[in-house]
Amino acid sequence: MSQDLVKPKRNGEQFISPWEVWTVSFTKLFRFLFLTRSEGNNPQNEPLDTMLPVIKDDLSKFNTQPALGIRHMWIGHATSLLQFDGVTFLTDPIFSDYCSPLRMLGPRRYRPPPCTVQDLPHIDFVLISHNHYDHLDYSTVVQLNDRFGDNLTWYVPLGLKQWMNDSGCNNVIEMNWWEEHTISAKDVRVICTPCQHWCRRGIWDTNKVLWCSWCVIGPKSKFYFAGDTGYCDVFKTIGKHYGPFDLATIPIGAYNPRWMLAYQHVDPEEAIKIHIDVKASHSIGIHWGTFPMGAKEFYLEPRTKLEQLMKEKEMDPSKFCTVPHGKIITIGEDAMT
Repeated sequence: MSQDLVKPKRNGEQFISPWEVWTVSFTKLFRFLFLTRSEGNNPQNEPLDTMLPVIKDDLSKFNTQPALGIRHMWIGHATSLLQFDGVTFLTDPIFSDYCSPLRMLGPRRYRPPPCTVQDLPHIDFVLISHNHYDHLDYSTVVQLNDRFGDNLTWYVPLGLKQWMNDSGCNNVIEMNWWEEHTISAKDVRVICTPCQHWCRRGIWDTNKVLWCSWCVIGPKSKFYFAGDTGYCDVFKTIGKHYGPFDLATIPIGAYNPRWMLAYQHVDPEEAIKIHIDVKASHSIGIHWGTFPMGAKEFYLEPRTKLEQLMKEKEMDPSKFCTVPHGKIITIGEDAMT
C-alpha cells in the first residue's frame, strides 16, 4: 500500500481522525446554542416553491442507461440517485420528514423529496457515508429493504454492518478506507475513501463506527461522493489515486459558525478546494436546502456563496453548481445537460 494512503486510528473501540479532531466543550455548546445569532437556517415564511422548487421529473428516464456520462437526480440533503456504466445507486438515502432518533421530533424537512421509495427505479446498491441521522435513516433503510431485499447491496464503513443486519439488511459489505470491491458483472469498482468527520447515534457510541467518502469507478465514468466532511489534505490523495472524476457530489451547507463547525463541515470555499483536489470535471453542491441542521447561516447562503466564489475565482460556474430537487440531469464529458 502506498505510504500516503492513511488509515484511521483506533483507541479501543473508537476511531480517531488522523487529522484535526472535532471537540466540543460546555462553553462552546452554550455559546453556539444561545449566544450565536442565526441568519435563518429554518425557513418559516419564505416562498419555498419559488426559492427551492421541487421538480417532478420523469423517473422512467432511469429505465434506460445513459449511453455516455452520468445521470443524476438530487433527492435532497446528501441523497442522490445516480446511474452510469450499468449500475443505478443511491447515496445516504433519507426520505423521511424528520432526521432524528424520535419520530415527529428533531429537524423537520422543509423541502419534500421529489419521489418516494416506491417510485424509484431498480437500485443496485446504496452508499452510506456514516451513521448520523441525516445520512442513515432507519425508516428509509427498512423501506428500501422491503422493496429490493437481498437484490440490494449496502456499502458501509467499518462498524456499521451489525446495525444494518439488525435492521433486516443481509447483503452488506463493510469496508475500511482504501478498500475496494468490484462488481464483476458490471466491471465497476466501489472504493471506500477517507474524509474528516465523526459518528454517533446514541449517548455511548461516539466514533464506534467509521465515516467515509466513496468512489464509484466504471469502464467509462468516475463518480465521487464526499459524504459529510471538514477539509483536510486527504482529498488531494484521493484525486491522485482515483481522479479525475466526471462528477462529484460535495457538501456545501451547515458550516457557520466556523469555530464550531469547521472540523466537521466544509463551507463553500473549502468545497471548491475539494472539487479541485479530487480533479472533478463537474461537481454538484449537496447537504443544504432540505433540513434545518442547526447551523447559523441563512438557508440559501450556501448556494449564493458558491455562485459568488466561482465567479470571483473566474471558474466556469457550470463546473460546480447546485441543482433543483428532483431535476434529472446527465453529466457528459463537456457539460451538464
